[in-house]
Amino acid sequence: MNVFEQKHIVIANEIDEYNHVNNVVYVQWMQNISDAHWKELSKKATNIDYVWFVIRHEIDYKNQAVLGDEVTLRTWVGKTEGIKSIRHFEIYRGETLLVKSQTTFCLLDATTKKPKRITKEVTNLLLP
Repeated sequence: MNVFEQKHIVIANEIDEYNHVNNVVYVQWMQNISDAHWKELSKKATNIDYVWFVIRHEIDYKNQAVLGDEVTLRTWVGKTEGIKSIRHFEIYRGETLLVKSQTTFCLLDATTKKPKRITKEVTNLLLP
């Protein structure tokens, strides 16, 4: 398992009327870290003619983060076959698990936007 990690300090515009991080913000953090991880994994790849689209999110909210908290975001790629790849996420404040999630991505041809079978080359990028 190749875990990619980032730290983040919760800022004011991420807080909702209940004085904790809004659920939509967690999804944005997951999108941001998955993009950063993909860029890291694919930085040496050539001829990328595909894109990833989200087709499913499963999110368990375990605890809350509040203004000023330092959170650690972690992601890694799991089962990858056919046209789908599952990406896992965990978000912590210290040792406290705040969010556990997995997102299913579908590989699409960049031009036609039709599903595309995940090749060995793509699998090697995702699961080094």
